[in-house]
Amino acid sequence: MLNPFSSRQRARLRAFFSKPANIILVVFFVALCFLTLYPLILLFLETVTVHAGKEMRATKLGAGSLTLYSLERIFATAKNSYSSLTFYEPLMNTMAVAITASMISIIFGGSVAWLITRTNLKFKKFISTVFVFPYIMPAWTLATFWQTFFKNVNVGAGTSNGIMASVFGVYMPEWFVYGYFPISLVIGLHYAPFAYILIGGILRNMDANLEEAATILKTPRWRVMLRITLPIVKPALLSTLLLVFSSAMSAYSVPVFLGSPVRYYVLSTKMMSLINNYPGQGYVIAAVMIIFGVTILAVNQRITGSRKSYTTVTGKSSQISLVNLRKLNVPIAVILTVILLMVAVVPLLTFAMESVIIKAGDYSLSNMTLDFWIGTNLDYLDQGDSTGILLSAKVLKALGFSLLLAITCSVIAGTSGVLVGYGIVKRRGSKLATAVSNLSFFPYLMPSLAFGAIYLAMSTRIPGLQGFVVLALIGSVKYLPFASRSGVNAMLQLSGEIEEAAVIVGVPWYKRMLRILFPIQKSSFLSGYLLPMVSCMRELSLFVLLVPTSNTLLTTMLMQYSEKGWAQFGNAINLLIIVVVLLVNFLVNKLTGASIDKGVGG
Repeated sequence: MLNPFSSRQRARLRAFFSKPANIILVVFFVALCFLTLYPLILLFLETVTVHAGKEMRATKLGAGSLTLYSLERIFATAKNSYSSLTFYEPLMNTMAVAITASMISIIFGGSVAWLITRTNLKFKKFISTVFVFPYIMPAWTLATFWQTFFKNVNVGAGTSNGIMASVFGVYMPEWFVYGYFPISLVIGLHYAPFAYILIGGILRNMDANLEEAATILKTPRWRVMLRITLPIVKPALLSTLLLVFSSAMSAYSVPVFLGSPVRYYVLSTKMMSLINNYPGQGYVIAAVMIIFGVTILAVNQRITGSRKSYTTVTGKSSQISLVNLRKLNVPIAVILTVILLMVAVVPLLTFAMESVIIKAGDYSLSNMTLDFWIGTNLDYLDQGDSTGILLSAKVLKALGFSLLLAITCSVIAGTSGVLVGYGIVKRRGSKLATAVSNLSFFPYLMPSLAFGAIYLAMSTRIPGLQGFVVLALIGSVKYLPFASRSGVNAMLQLSGEIEEAAVIVGVPWYKRMLRILFPIQKSSFLSGYLLPMVSCMRELSLFVLLVPTSNTLLTTMLMQYSEKGWAQFGNAINLLIIVVVLLVNFLVNKLTGASIDKGVGG
């Protein structure tokens, strides 16, 4: 049999695969193509495929046949009532919410970052620490708090009064409680810490020499801000704006809680409602969301890729003249503290209170009980479970399933991130390393609900890709960007001489990784394991389409209880999830010795 390769080509292949970094990159290139690009192709195929059920009856075609029915129904014309209600109006709502939320996060997060890094603001440490709290907590935490605090019998479903109506007698209007305004505000507040971290990191590490020079020349502070500071941080501002816009577009849980009661739909909620009845149309909306995400990533990379054009200095001044806020110092600090307490602390107290009241709207001590937490006979309630959540077999099973899934995803994503980081750094600049780097980051730009739709489409075509397997797979792929970036950053900090010395004395590759490289950068590598675990525990949008009926997660159980009106159980589970997430995050900080707010300082 003839060998298709010449001796020189075989020698090159042996030399290529003799290097562990090349083997790692080839393996992950193939794997990521299968796990990201292949499902994407399947998703677009599903948009023109007839699915069993209502689509078969509507098209009068057999399941699996090709048709443009779903595309025509979604994109027909703006004048078509179905098309307008199903796609165009939700698209406009999505764009309005995403733009407003992005502006709120940029203005609020950027302003706080400037106050922390460039002024003599009081309570910096407290503000810096608490400000990132809403980002650590699940996105729907603020949404459920807003609903619980401001709901009343005059708006939406209106079955009971919230705290404002019951305690203070204040009935807020519908536009304030549900719809565009609260959705935009809650999403903006949730992602404000994200803007704070990115913009604050730039402000803290940028050279202050130009600002100092302008100050010496008695240039007004506002002009220094407009002519010097803003141009330097412009790439960070635009990049943050685009990334928050992309995340806001794919938000699902917040619009469900604050939009559904008044039929205010966005693309994500419409897609979810269509998947069960008209899968093809749901996949069309998912494809639209993905196209938006890819476009936003391309624009973001274009902007960040041109960042050098904004860099006007190469050093870092150690002498930063802080702006003296004078008489405004205390008022600004107090206002920020109150806002942060309302956003980060009051919601937890509200969930705790709502989880112990028997009759909704009555906050007297006589109407409070711990039965929803530790009760053993709750049949009289005719809702939820017959026992409190800490004694409920269903809740404990969901907690165990959530922890198992989070640990599995963190192990897979973390290990993959370490290996990908090693391969990318060792072969930095090569086409293969660049391709793997882009593919590993690709899941980040995919809206979570749309990404779940992709794997739902793939699971229908691949036997065995069901239940826990598909959940662990999609979670690992979705959180790989966090782990891979952690691995790349850790490897970039290591000198190549460390590993070269081990190679000279004949230490095998796996021993070099386990006994030399990993111990040196243990804290950075561990963050690649533990951050996906924190994210997985609070995730709803990614898993909601894929969770099997035989098992459920705490987040999906919370959504089910909330939809059924079992408020006490829902609030108790909500608080349980937050406590678990915060405990895991505390563990991250203990093991890595880092906190995400340290990128800004205070």
